[in-house]
Amino acid sequence: MPPGTITALSVQTGDQDRVNVFVDGAFALGISLATLQREGLYKGQVLGAEEWRRLERAESTHKAWEAALRLLEFRPRAERELRARLRRKQYDAEQIEDVVMRLRDLGLLDDQQFARLWVSNRTATNPRGSQALRHELMSKGVDRQLAAEVVEASVDPLAEAALCEEVARKALPRYARVNDWATFQRKLGSLLQRRGFAWETVGPLLRRLWDERGENDETSEP
Repeated sequence: MPPGTITALSVQTGDQDRVNVFVDGAFALGISLATLQREGLYKGQVLGAEEWRRLERAESTHKAWEAALRLLEFRPRAERELRARLRRKQYDAEQIEDVVMRLRDLGLLDDQQFARLWVSNRTATNPRGSQALRHELMSKGVDRQLAAEVVEASVDPLAEAALCEEVARKALPRYARVNDWATFQRKLGSLLQRRGFAWETVGPLLRRLWDERGENDETSEP
């Protein structure tokens, strides 16, 4: 933008959080109230080339901040995922770092808290075993070690075994016509492992569920 003097600052009609900046009587650009306050703009202020660069960058950084808040409003996110989403929106490394640091300071970006919430939500709404939970957390950008620590601290082995059995029993009607052990083990076992339960938990459970069916045909035994 060319150097000039701010001749008017007016709140936008359709958005009370944004301000139109007029320089030398002509509209120059729209900025957020936050940028206006942070930069201390006022009527009669002379803006040179350096001031324009600083103003435009401040507004761009504010947009990165708003984009981050919208992403977090939709659902909690790990820091790495948030950084990737902001890079995709073409904000530069310095702007992203500024946003991330502010979010950390406000407690709005915390990988450990995110991981705990993710595990709690999964357990309540869509049960998964420890292996699946660790994989999901890492896919969301949580560090491998932190993911393992949070899952280990959050998931009780006895509770996980009970959860595995609950999932298996709900699925049992699908396999009512399966009359041989090998097929039963393969099909139900695959389902449970896809849900992230370890074979150490799945194996004994399958044996017990099969025995409960009262199948005693030796030719179908493993």
